[in-house]
Amino acid sequence: MTTATSDARVPEAAEPATTGTLARRAAHPARAIARAEAPLTAGTDQYMRRAAHAVASACLAELRESRGAVAGSRVLVLAGGGHNGGDALLAGALLARRGARVEARLATDHPHGAALSRARAAGVAVAGAPTPSPVGGGVAADLVIDGLTGIGASGPLRPPAAALIAPLIAAGAPEERAFRVIAVDVPSGVGVDDGALPGPVLAADRTVTFTCPRGAHLLPPAAPLSGRVDVVDLGLPVPAGSEPLALVPDPALLAALLRAPGAADHKYTRGVVGLHAGSEAYPGAAVLAVSGAIRAGAGMARIQASRRAVDLVLASRPEAVPATGRCQAIVVGPGTHRADQLRAAELRGVLRAALRRGGGERQWAVIDAGALGLLPDLIAEGLVCGPEHVLTPHAGEAAALLSGLGQPTTREEVEAAPASAARGLAEATGATVILKAVPALIARPGGGPLLSLDAGPGWLATAGSGDVLAGALGAVLAAVRADRERGEGHQRGEPGIGAAGLPLGDAVALAAAAAVRLHADAGRLASGEGLGRGSEGRPIAALDVAEHLPRARQRLRAQGPRR
Repeated sequence: MTTATSDARVPEAAEPATTGTLARRAAHPARAIARAEAPLTAGTDQYMRRAAHAVASACLAELRESRGAVAGSRVLVLAGGGHNGGDALLAGALLARRGARVEARLATDHPHGAALSRARAAGVAVAGAPTPSPVGGGVAADLVIDGLTGIGASGPLRPPAAALIAPLIAAGAPEERAFRVIAVDVPSGVGVDDGALPGPVLAADRTVTFTCPRGAHLLPPAAPLSGRVDVVDLGLPVPAGSEPLALVPDPALLAALLRAPGAADHKYTRGVVGLHAGSEAYPGAAVLAVSGAIRAGAGMARIQASRRAVDLVLASRPEAVPATGRCQAIVVGPGTHRADQLRAAELRGVLRAALRRGGGERQWAVIDAGALGLLPDLIAEGLVCGPEHVLTPHAGEAAALLSGLGQPTTREEVEAAPASAARGLAEATGATVILKAVPALIARPGGGPLLSLDAGPGWLATAGSGDVLAGALGAVLAAVRADRERGEGHQRGEPGIGAAGLPLGDAVALAAAAAVRLHADAGRLASGEGLGRGSEGRPIAALDVAEHLPRARQRLRAQGPRR
């Protein structure tokens, strides 16, 4: 048995199989997983027993960490029908044999018979009452095993199961409650494939799943409710022939994009970014976006903004160049608003040049904040986005953009189904889309699996953080395009040209993923969150994030192939 986890709350080590060139960690549809497993699991419970051992091992680790011992601990098993409930009951039996006091509550009249018999034989107390026994207003358990539903379930929990988790949810969020929760496969009640939350869900501290991740582990809004995710190899096959729902990019692939400059490099081979950022109302956004670009590794950052914004930029970043010229990528929109008619007219001209008609590769561009709202009118004029144009909306901006493109959508609808919104925006615009969610999602035009990335600590929810991300994204895009320019027209065997041989859409998507990863890691380094066990971090400002980008870059580069 092997398990693999990461600080991004998704599997980090190699899994049973790889998927394409973009990632080795892929969530497959539940039906495809069931089809792949069926020939091997029919008529045997050996895989259920292996799964139960994996769940029990995770439980032992959690109890030892939280209590220091397993003997005498109180474990509550919530069991539904089928193999998922059987996994939970068998895990409870294993814990009972280690000295834990285990109680099982059933949410069905038809539990897994063999597993229930083994649980009773091991000393597990079994009851069908609707709620766990309260003790002093709390819950009489140190650990809860959630085995109510598996990957075949859909829709909200049925009333008996919902009643079982109600008092546990009332105990608070994972960091507030006195007990830990381990979910079997997925937290019960989530949309297994789409990550939806159709009803109440008990958030897990840790989830134990098998063979490969599920959509709910990688897609918001459900993904954060899985907590730490362990993927366990039971010896069952990864689905073959089915397209993954979502991927977590391999850090080594992202690291390969961040080439260290050599002796022959100059600012243009490193990548030049042009930033159309800041306004009279928000001049500081220009400082933040330029700082993000420079600290993420740009060879040069050009700034086009009002005199006030340019003066602020030069006061803090004298290396910035307030002049037009050649750029491998541009960043359009941070710190602007379409209501500022003069600035909007300037940005509209910049976007018209980037979204020119006709085929061929266009100007690579990050389209952010106030520039997003200009797109519907430009698209209506016949201008088109391509995969080299990266949109960076949050939920409200995504809803407004979809509505402007003829698909009336509310912010609440985007927040309830982020994966659908990201795919819809990529399809409607033809651009690559980074939807700012938890986790962040990257959708590519033409379909394909979504890329799912840790969005970083909650401390990143601070004014200006998005401007830093836009600048960093511009720097990575410029560097990738510069490397592609170096590789055009002749064969290069250099390992540093990480994106030269990739299709355009894949290269841009990976560059976007690398920037999101850098931003998240810089936020974690700046805040200190997660750098020590139980560390909740500290408040940060956007410039703190920019200043930690070089260290984040070093950390990611260290995960790449040895040179």
